[in-house]
Amino acid sequence: MVARIRRAAAVACASLAVVATAACGSAADTRTHITVWSWEPSMAEVVDRFEEANPDVAVDLEDVSGYDNLNTAIQDGYGMPDVAQIEYFALLQYAVSGQLLDISDYVGDDYANFYTPGTWSSVQLAGRIYGLPMDSGPMAFFYNKDVFDQVGVDASQIRTWDDYYEAAKKLKRIGVYITADAGDASFYAAMIWLTGGQPFHTSPDGKTVTVDLDGDDGTERFTAFWQKMIDEGLIDTRRTTWSDSWKRALGTGTIASVFSGAWMPSLLLSDVLGAAGLWRVSTMPTPDGQATNAENGGSAMAVLQSTRKPEASYRFVDFVTHDRQGIEARVAGGSFPADLATLSSKEFLDKTTVRNANGVDIPYFGGQQFNRVLAEAAEDVSVGYQYLPFEVYARSDFRSTVGEAYRWESSWQSYLRRQRQIAAGMTDNDGKPLEPYALPGEKVSLAKGIASWQADLREYGTNQGFNVLNR
Repeated sequence: MVARIRRAAAVACASLAVVATAACGSAADTRTHITVWSWEPSMAEVVDRFEEANPDVAVDLEDVSGYDNLNTAIQDGYGMPDVAQIEYFALLQYAVSGQLLDISDYVGDDYANFYTPGTWSSVQLAGRIYGLPMDSGPMAFFYNKDVFDQVGVDASQIRTWDDYYEAAKKLKRIGVYITADAGDASFYAAMIWLTGGQPFHTSPDGKTVTVDLDGDDGTERFTAFWQKMIDEGLIDTRRTTWSDSWKRALGTGTIASVFSGAWMPSLLLSDVLGAAGLWRVSTMPTPDGQATNAENGGSAMAVLQSTRKPEASYRFVDFVTHDRQGIEARVAGGSFPADLATLSSKEFLDKTTVRNANGVDIPYFGGQQFNRVLAEAAEDVSVGYQYLPFEVYARSDFRSTVGEAYRWESSWQSYLRRQRQIAAGMTDNDGKPLEPYALPGEKVSLAKGIASWQADLREYGTNQGFNVLNR
């Protein structure tokens, strides 16, 4: 990319200047350098535009996702970025712990009316602002139309969970999973939200929390449905979301669909390019077919409290999230906007292509005006769901608690596959009969995992000094 070439040249120039400044033909780089952590594919283009409009600032862009690296940098006290892309579910935790810069004094009075209400409220704590909305993630049903057509299912007409279940059974007959889930906390939380669940409550100051997973109707209803899907082998519980194996399965059509946030188009394009033209988007199936929805993901851009360059850092945040140039670059790359003007614009709604990293517009969804579906999905998002002020920990702990149910299921499915192979007379590479796998231990259900998760969250919150209420 132009920005990367320019940055590389600047580094080379600076190095040579130690020996012979004249060799570079210019003075030393006097720009203010800021480090930005982001995983959005279109961010390199945004950086190009920002540096052109702000020649006194250089952006060192690093492709970093997840929060282990950020937590390690905070703990070690060095290597931290100046600006980071942080999902809404995580922003509260970093704001409560004092890791994010309060940017309230930088933000204009009109900003509250610039963004959708949900995203704007997600960047605030106790009336102060700790980031600017970057995108939003209303859930949608992304599916491989070609694969569904093979089993005679019009996936655009899947409206209820029963519809989804019946389609999954048809796909299984041709060796295809309707989706994969190896224990993704973000997905599980979004599905609880979709079902009307509200297991967590956090006070406005972030100090008092309620954890009530086992008494929440929405949690119980989704858990029962998903357990049924897992028990019948309709979900691939081996492949972890975003793993190379998962991406290959999407590309080959052995996994036929994904429930995900509206930011998914850009990631499908970058991760599953070979399936371009085969995929489509529809609204989420719900328990009874009634129109409702939830958020899955969505991010803000935030300035870290530790930065020594707050003014330059905020200028970049504002460019990414509030300047038309930054917003347009991200939307062209498949990002789903958080600003009201873009969401209602004809250009956005009529869009049929996603722009790749090389600036080429790809009709990934076969000419479908996919943003119209996603805009409809955004209008259906229900309100009332809350995150914990230690949500990053909560989602990590999900893997060690509820994740046990997925790991047990994977072991059980492996055992059954091996039994079928033995019954069919299959042999190993040396021609010897296959050895059976050991039976997995006592079954771990999703409900049992949820109970363990709840106990851990209550204990952790109490140990961290929060006032934890059970109901």
